[in-house]
Amino acid sequence: MDNISGRTSFLAKIALFIVAILWGTSLTVVKSAADVFKPNFLLGIRFSLAGIILAVVFHKKLFNAKRNELIAGAVIGVFLFVAYSSQTLGVTFTTPGRSGFLSASYCVIVPFLYWITNKVKPDKFNVSAAVFCIVGIFFIAMAGESGSIFNSSWKAIYGDALALLSGFLFASHIVMVTRLGIGKDPFVLTIMQFLVAGILSWVTTFVFENNAGMQITLRPMLEVLYLSIMCTAVALLLQNLGQKYTDPSSAAIILGCESIFGVAFPVALGIESLTVKSVIGFILIFVAIIISETKLSFIFKKKDKKIESKI
Repeated sequence: MDNISGRTSFLAKIALFIVAILWGTSLTVVKSAADVFKPNFLLGIRFSLAGIILAVVFHKKLFNAKRNELIAGAVIGVFLFVAYSSQTLGVTFTTPGRSGFLSASYCVIVPFLYWITNKVKPDKFNVSAAVFCIVGIFFIAMAGESGSIFNSSWKAIYGDALALLSGFLFASHIVMVTRLGIGKDPFVLTIMQFLVAGILSWVTTFVFENNAGMQITLRPMLEVLYLSIMCTAVALLLQNLGQKYTDPSSAAIILGCESIFGVAFPVALGIESLTVKSVIGFILIFVAIIISETKLSFIFKKKDKKIESKI
């Protein structure tokens, strides 16, 4: 990273910041589009279109892909599908901000799942992050529309539960990427994930969802295009480019802002309101994400530099 110019580093961080904004706005757009499209019908369009776009852009990589890369991408795509299906269904029953922060718990869950699968014990930062996250979830649960989750409707409870479930499923997806993605082309893996997730979404929607009577207008179509092109295909490209020229801890902090935008966007549009308890919960989960993703290296590096300068 030392030989990267300041301008390149700055542009890389801007790219990651745009990714955080795109991902942060996605759940609000999903909730709006879900008024017309069933959750898995929406995912079918989103993943199929994104997969096709990336397949066209990176067709040479796809044609030269090895059989094990295609199989690995397909397997990981199953995990991607169940995670997004759970999150998308959940946001139809709760608010985008709550759903975004609850599903962001995957950052904290990953080290513990990795412990089970790879026998790598979580460190003190992972444990601390887990504590912050659990307390944060408690505050969010106590900040329901009716005062607390215990006074909320079953739909709100169901939506929050699905958001938490998606956090676990996203964590499972990340662990599978780590296990199966070693030595394989990330773009080939991503294209296969999107295409497989798209196929599974279409199968699920036609088997389990009633898509009769959909009144498709310009607005939901534009929302689907935004989700497919900007929040999925473009976001992925910007993420890969941004992380290539940004140190991991900085990238994690910038991408962690996704959850902040996930709340700010619906609040600005008047879709969601904040309470003291929900703000405390959001802050605690955000702190948990930063601790888990960076291990506070941005603080300790500064301390080390100060010690070196004194010496």
